[in-house]
Amino acid sequence: MTKIDNALVTELEAAAFRRLVGHLRARSDVQNIDLMNMAGFCRNCLANWYQEAAHAKGLDLSKDGAREIIYGMPYKEWQAKHQKEASAEQKAQFAAAKPHGA
Repeated sequence: MTKIDNALVTELEAAAFRRLVGHLRARSDVQNIDLMNMAGFCRNCLANWYQEAAHAKGLDLSKDGAREIIYGMPYKEWQAKHQKEASAEQKAQFAAAKPHGA
């Protein structure tokens, strides 16, 4: 592989991130609890990480603002359109795994 500089690494990472966010927006059928149970992170985690990165750069970004960036709409709107009640099995799996110290 050709050596690449830090700026290009950042561009490639940003492109991959945008594609991940786009994919998650398109797959609204995949519930956050399923992501947490299977991968240990969800859309809210991405929003939190985005918010933390913004704060590290001195930017004031609210939790709701970060979620809107990730979800492509206000979080409450996404919940109303796409979020389903978690099953007892999903809740039990989440409780057993305790992803991110939840």
